[in-house]
Amino acid sequence: GYKAGLHGRYNICNELKVMGLQTTGMASEFFAVDARNVLKLPRDMSFEKGAMVEPLAVAVHALGRAGELEGKNILIFGAGPIGNLVAQAAKGMGASKVMITDISQYRVDMAKRCDIDYCINSNIQDVSREIEEAFGPDKADITLECVGINATMAQAIENARKGSDIIVVGVFAEKATVDLGLVQDRELRLIGTLMYRQKDYEKAIELIENGKVILDPLITNHFSFKDYLKAYKYIEQQRDKAMKVMIDIN
Repeated sequence: GYKAGLHGRYNICNELKVMGLQTTGMASEFFAVDARNVLKLPRDMSFEKGAMVEPLAVAVHALGRAGELEGKNILIFGAGPIGNLVAQAAKGMGASKVMITDISQYRVDMAKRCDIDYCINSNIQDVSREIEEAFGPDKADITLECVGINATMAQAIENARKGSDIIVVGVFAEKATVDLGLVQDRELRLIGTLMYRQKDYEKAIELIENGKVILDPLITNHFSFKDYLKAYKYIEQQRDKAMKVMIDIN
């Protein structure tokens, strides 16, 4: 058997060759891969967790753009699958305190199940107040926007400490509007991130192997390979509650 994780954002790639982005996808009957681009999973790692390496590598790469995380306070806007994994990876990579926010109570509750320090529903809680209560007047050291919409980008800029970094993880479907006046006034740095490299895969495998991330709650559904299309339709219909959907290939 084999498990393939559906995520709909990124496909498998590393620093040597792109696989499944500019080529046929992994739903093909046959898919040839250069042996140099294959990383071996630990023998005792389940196929489900193996399928989670790719989205976790997205998180690892994004955090790597911020530099050293040891002892840092991290703020994440967006508690979807990527935001959740960014939060978990941050803790696993040495962050002191991690806060995650979302407007979906389901995703906030999911973050709590994954032991993220502070899980905030921004629809019913004052984010600015929660940030100060959690981190103190100096706020977060690093902010990550993991939604890809103007509203959360604006929140990230408004709540960032002067002189700090904002990592743009969310993929914007439309052209973003950014308050560059505020970015300038507060001497903020906006840093882009996309995909991952081989070292990010290796770090993701290490985090899973060492029990630094909780993955089981994020695997919300299973579909058989013959129901591949139904799986994608389910993700579209249940966008708020479909975290990671697995395709079972036997």
